[in-house]
Amino acid sequence: MNTHLKLVILDRDGTINRASDEFVKSPEEWHPLPGSLEAISRLSHAGFHVVLATNQSGIGRGLFDMAALNAVHARMLKSLSAVGGRIDAIFYCPHAPDEGCACRKPEPGLLFQIQERYGVSLTGVPYVGDSLRDMQAAESVGCVPHLVRTGRHPDATALTLPPAFPAGTQVHADLAAFVDHLLGEAAAVRALS
Repeated sequence: MNTHLKLVILDRDGTINRASDEFVKSPEEWHPLPGSLEAISRLSHAGFHVVLATNQSGIGRGLFDMAALNAVHARMLKSLSAVGGRIDAIFYCPHAPDEGCACRKPEPGLLFQIQERYGVSLTGVPYVGDSLRDMQAAESVGCVPHLVRTGRHPDATALTLPPAFPAGTQVHADLAAFVDHLLGEAAAVRALS
């Protein structure tokens, strides 16, 4: 196991870009949330490997195909590159909710794929998402769950989370606030050593 890899796992819709009840079906429908790309760039420059774990049930529902998903991700990666950031790998579940797969969050399949690809335990790895199912997937593999308020839970606080959320879920205004927290925590650890 590689224990020295600095890894952060992110959800996509509602975390990096605006979520849509109609799904993000084309590059034209992909719009980054304010400050999210710069936040990922800061992680990249701090030596973190940034990996995406995203449900993309629009494929299984027949709303868009793999070419469209790849085009959306190409736009995201190009936009990110323009501000000096990168995403190392994208893991996605293409299945519709009724397909009973093991990779659709809150199931942990995508996270197990990440664990296998990188040869690391995910215990203690930060997972950032905007939904209950993100937090449940994170908890199931030992990740530290971080909820951002830019998606499904805009009014959430650590004190008002419903009981279904994992104990210890940390709440941040957005991805930039999470990165401030993470990099601040890392600096504090370095100062003590």
